[in-house]
Amino acid sequence: MFIVLLTYVRPLAEIDALIPAHREFLQRHYDAGHFLLSGRREPRTGGVILASLPSRSQLEQLLHEDPFAQAKAAEYQILEFTPTMTAPELTDLLQS
Repeated sequence: MFIVLLTYVRPLAEIDALIPAHREFLQRHYDAGHFLLSGRREPRTGGVILASLPSRSQLEQLLHEDPFAQAKAAEYQILEFTPTMTAPELTDLLQS
């Protein structure tokens, strides 16, 4: 499992122009089961994505498709972790 931290490196006006395409990118990967949760950071300096893919390299490749990445509007930090505890309603997220 991965946490992706996005940090905007372009003005918010440029980010706002990319939001519709970014949301389409997110939705494609929600539909594919790759993304589990996402949202913007507060203060609005970037975003966060909780992702579940078989490998870091697959996630990195997928993130290159993000309109923010293509426009060089955000930088990405990827944190990999293995969840071992969860709230009962999220037990499906635990990996064996």
